[in-house]
Amino acid sequence: MKIGNIELGDKPLFLAPMEDITDPSFRAICKPFGVDMMYTEFISSEGLIRDAKKSRNKLLFEESERPIGIQIFGHQVDSMVEAAKVSAEAGPDLIDINFGCPVRKVTGKGAGAALLRDIPRMLEITQAVVKAVNIPVTIKTRLGWDVDNQPIVQLAEQLQDIGVQAISIHGRTRNQLYKGVSDWTLIGETKNNPRLKIPVIGNGDINSASVALAMINKYGVDGLMVGRGAIGNPWIFREIHHLISTGEELDPPSIEERVAVCRNHIQQSIRWKGEAVSLREMRKHFSNYFKGYKNIKPHRMRLVTAKSFEDIEQVFTDLLQEYSVE
Repeated sequence: MKIGNIELGDKPLFLAPMEDITDPSFRAICKPFGVDMMYTEFISSEGLIRDAKKSRNKLLFEESERPIGIQIFGHQVDSMVEAAKVSAEAGPDLIDINFGCPVRKVTGKGAGAALLRDIPRMLEITQAVVKAVNIPVTIKTRLGWDVDNQPIVQLAEQLQDIGVQAISIHGRTRNQLYKGVSDWTLIGETKNNPRLKIPVIGNGDINSASVALAMINKYGVDGLMVGRGAIGNPWIFREIHHLISTGEELDPPSIEERVAVCRNHIQQSIRWKGEAVSLREMRKHFSNYFKGYKNIKPHRMRLVTAKSFEDIEQVFTDLLQEYSVE
């Protein structure tokens, strides 16, 4: 699979851009486990053009993360064009436009998935961005706004025709948010549309290697995008690649590997953001890193209430003593 001149191999795996999740520390953790393409957290076009510090900081990445895309969102053509130019100057491999975020603080401003109710504006924004930058432009979106408005098959054609070089589709409508089960039927129809030549990347509820393989076999997508299934579970990429290539499932990671990876994640986060911020933001990941262990709740509570890295290290010591297999 290729996006522009970016060679990604057969059935590549993408780490979905997630606000307050896919920061440089988490991307650094996921990359060695087999992520083929990553993205920054999504960035407000208005924030970028106003030089807001939080937005500018999201442009930062390291060379080891390549290939990497910068994802932007907004609803004004001029702002999106300027944001795309600023993003391109940061040196990513591509620009991705978010037309799928369902949260009210984004859709309420006419951005993200809200543009699924205004296809002409979506196309206008996209075409202007494509013309403004000299690197590939891709799209991440949803099936539609609601069950009665799911234009994705035709929309993918329209986006292709104005220069988009790949499309990632989440198998829910905006009104579903993240509830229920994602429906990949229209993702499959989009991929199998004979007019569509650009890669189609499927997204939604990829939480295990077996689910990933089933989606590839059933719907024929070019690649898979993993979002929430990777939180506190970066080895999911290794497990998916292994199952696809060998037909065999890997054993789950040991407690030793879980501790080592979690420790590395915290240390990477501290390097970027400092101890206080890192310990707070890592709470989103702690539960999943040690999910499934019997009587894990007291340890998890200690992790989410830790006041220092030393406190975390003591929890790790106790976890290794309690759950290591001789």
